[in-house]
Amino acid sequence: MATLVQKFGGTSVGDAAKIKRAAEKVKRAKDEGHEVVTVVSAMGKSTDALVDLAYQLSEEPDKRELDMLMSTGEQVTISLMVMALKEMGIDAVSLTGWQAGIRTEDVHQNARITDIKTENLERHLKEGKVVIVAGFQGMTPEGEITTLGRGGSDTTAVALAAALKAESCSIFTDVPGVYTSDPRVVKKARQLQSISYDEMLELANLGAGVLHPRAVEFAKNYSIPLIVRSSMIDQEGTVVEEEASMEQNLVVRGLAFESAVTKVTVERMPNRVDTLSSLFTSLAESGINVDVIIQQVTEDQKVNVSFSIHTQALKETLEVLETIQSKLQYQKVRHVDQLSKVSIVGSGMISNPGVAADMFRVLAKEEVPVEMVSTSEIKVSTVIEEKYMVKAVESLHTFFELDERVEVRA
Repeated sequence: MATLVQKFGGTSVGDAAKIKRAAEKVKRAKDEGHEVVTVVSAMGKSTDALVDLAYQLSEEPDKRELDMLMSTGEQVTISLMVMALKEMGIDAVSLTGWQAGIRTEDVHQNARITDIKTENLERHLKEGKVVIVAGFQGMTPEGEITTLGRGGSDTTAVALAAALKAESCSIFTDVPGVYTSDPRVVKKARQLQSISYDEMLELANLGAGVLHPRAVEFAKNYSIPLIVRSSMIDQEGTVVEEEASMEQNLVVRGLAFESAVTKVTVERMPNRVDTLSSLFTSLAESGINVDVIIQQVTEDQKVNVSFSIHTQALKETLEVLETIQSKLQYQKVRHVDQLSKVSIVGSGMISNPGVAADMFRVLAKEEVPVEMVSTSEIKVSTVIEEKYMVKAVESLHTFFELDERVEVRA
C-alpha cells in the first residue's frame, strides 16, 4: 500500500463547494487503496484578512502573535475537510502542524522545518484513517507556534512526503500544471508534461508562483516526484522529477518574470578587500534579499556596486546603508524603481552556447534596454524597465518556440 501526500491550496478550498470537490479527490485516492495524507491551506484569502485585522490594531504587530493568529486559518480548513470526508463515509482525522510532529527553527513568520516526528501520523494511517494536516505551520522545541512563510503549505506537503517515504506528492492548484510562462499574462503559454527539479527551482526562485522554492528543494533532496495538477478538472498534470522525460528538444523550457524590482547603486566606495563583504553582510543581517549584483571599478580605483531588490525592501535597504555609511565610506546612494526581471530557464542551455546572445538580440530588436544581467548554467536573467516586461516576455516566448502549438486542420 503506497503512501500518497496531497496538497490543496487556498483557492482550491475557498468555499464549501470547493472543499467538497477536494474531499472527493481525497476519497478517490483512499478508495484506490492508498494511505493518504492531505495538507491544506487556509480558505481563499482568509490569511490576508487575519493579517489585515492585526494591522488595524498595530502598526507593527508582534511576530509571535502574528504566527499565533495566522495559524488559525489552516485549522478552519482541516476541520471542515474532515467533516466533508466523514459525510462521504471516509474515516479521517485533522492534525495541526505541531500535532503532525512538524518541528521548526525558532524563527517567527519564516521558519524552516528542522525535523518531523511521524509517530502520530503513522498511528492514524495504520488505523486506516485519512490524515488532514494544516499546512504552513509548525512548532519550535520550546513549544512556540511558528509559520513557514510564503508558500509554506507546499513545503509542509513535500517535507511530509519525504518523512513518510511517500510514493509521490501531488500539489492541487487552480492551474492544470506548470506552464512555459504565466498563462494569465502570456496567452500562448502551454503546459509542460514534465520539468526537472533544477529547472523548476530556478523558475520558482525567479518569480513563477506555482511552486515554492523550498518545496522544490525538499523534493530534489529526497527524490520525491512532485505532480502539479488542477483541483478543478481531472487531467494529467506536470511531473517535476530529476530529469524531464519529455520535450528534450527545448533548449529553453520556461520564462519567469516579476515586477516591483528596484536597482540600488552605492557609489565610490574605497576599493578594499572587505568592501563587498561588509556591504552584503549588513544587508543579509537585516533580512534583505539581494538579487542581481554588478561591480564597477572606476579609473581612480573607487568601487561602484549596483544590486537589485524587491521594491518593498527599498526603505529598509536605504536605512541599513545609512547606518553603515561611515564604515563603507561611500559618497552617494542612488536607486531606480519601476523595473522588472525577465528570465529564461532551461537545462539545455548548458550544451547550447549562444542562448544569452539570442536573448539579447530579441530584446534589442524590440528596443528593450537592459539594466542588469545575471546568469547561471541554466538561466539568464535581465533587469529591464517594467513597462517593457510583457512585450519582452511574449517576444522571447515566441522566439524560443514555447508558444502553444495550434493544429492546422485540412
